Amino acid sequence: MHPAAAFKTEDEAALLAHLSRHPFATIAAFADGQLRLAHTPIVVRRLPGDLCIDFHLSRNNALAGALDAGFRAVLVSLGAHAYISPDWYGAADQVPTWNYVSCEAEGPVKTMDDLGLTALLDDLSAQEEARLAPKPLWTRAKMSPGRFEAMKRAIIGARLKVERLEGTTKLGQNKSEAERLGVVAALGDHPVAALMRAAISPRG
Repeated sequence: MHPAAAFKTEDEAALLAHLSRHPFATIAAFADGQLRLAHTPIVVRRLPGDLCIDFHLSRNNALAGALDAGFRAVLVSLGAHAYISPDWYGAADQVPTWNYVSCEAEGPVKTMDDLGLTALLDDLSAQEEARLAPKPLWTRAKMSPGRFEAMKRAIIGARLKVERLEGTTKLGQNKSEAERLGVVAALGDHPVAALMRAAISPRG
């Protein structure tokens, strides 16, 4: 996370909304004596007493072999981001920077059983197919008999129990409104411009 307090986000609802919009994440963990990374789509689950994030990995992934023993991991979901030129502020003595939004979740990771993996895959496809409406939903019922089970053997499911959830929303909050509006104008229709515009207080 960015060290500046002005950019820190701890509102759980906002962070969960971010994960819903950006459900492809990087998992970082120290396993088998090495720092290892994996990239994976996620499903967020609210369970009794716990917030969890489910994901799956190829069994050939470097992290997969460590799942049975378990490990602690940090999950990072990066949203919109953009380079910011000093010229756009309309003020002297500025420096280049990068505006972005991101979310981090940290906690212990354990493997899930076969039923859990099947539920994860069904929920993940339903989650992402819903974004494609009005396209008819794809389900594994469209697959040939036995094909889903055969392919499932190549992956392993996992669950991260969230013990820390926080984010960075770096949209020029440390700049004046005029400087931020200069950046918005320069970025045009970039997604970061829309986020900055929404974050600027409306004039009273």
